[in-house]
Amino acid sequence: MTLAVARQAAPELNLVRSFSLEMTAKDVESLDDAAPLIPPGTPISVTYLPGEEMPARVAAAKAVKALGFVPVPHISARRVLSREDLMAFLNALRDEVGIERAFVIAGDPPSPMGPYEDALAVIRSGLLDTAGIEMVGISGYPEGHPDIDNAKLAQAMKDKIAALAEQGKQAEIMTQFAFDADAVLAWLERIRQDGITAPVRVGVPGPASVKKLIRFAARCGVGASAKVMMKYGTSITQLFTTAGPERLIETLAERCDPSRHGEVLLHFYPFGSLVDTARYIDENYGASAR
Repeated sequence: MTLAVARQAAPELNLVRSFSLEMTAKDVESLDDAAPLIPPGTPISVTYLPGEEMPARVAAAKAVKALGFVPVPHISARRVLSREDLMAFLNALRDEVGIERAFVIAGDPPSPMGPYEDALAVIRSGLLDTAGIEMVGISGYPEGHPDIDNAKLAQAMKDKIAALAEQGKQAEIMTQFAFDADAVLAWLERIRQDGITAPVRVGVPGPASVKKLIRFAARCGVGASAKVMMKYGTSITQLFTTAGPERLIETLAERCDPSRHGEVLLHFYPFGSLVDTARYIDENYGASAR
């Protein structure tokens, strides 16, 4: 079954046509090369990695917009050194780029490097208005989080969405990348039953070696057992071959039901291979993604 047929079976989901991508501040040159393969207006997240300074993040967001895409800069709450540090970043994004969207996450450090414990603290600070941000992305974990139990994750999501609603901002959920369509669909149904109606961008890995996929999965706490890899369409015996997310996407397209799973979109994680991921999407989805 081709991806085009899968999408025709569930056209209301529009999984591919509205996809988003992720990049780092170091990927500006790669984005330039990939740009002809990416539909205009595609949201592109700019990550907040350690070792990348604010000017580089701002420059990357500026490059995204200059190429006709929608910049979605990340804010890693625990990596923000001070309120002034956050204000400087937001002011630069406003003055040099002009943004309407951002993605706010707690971040990797076990303890905050400044005054913000988590994404909710950044949202409640009220500083996002500084940059004119109207839509805020928050995290979702269909296969769980290695350090936070599911009950706390569910409550945190509700708290963030409520805080954004109080400020008149839209929320969008972007998930960690996943391998297991069953886990994603069960999680989607569960959050909808909990009253969460925000659109969800399901994170899917771009094409990568099986070895790299397993390494990233282990680092992020995503299930990467032989059983899950088989569902994804590959196996741990194929470490040096390249795998793409075809089976995962087809299963989501076939089984997603808007009445149960809500609005579902895709977010591709290129794992440092932005051009390869853009080419993969273009070759598999072609003009239908434009």
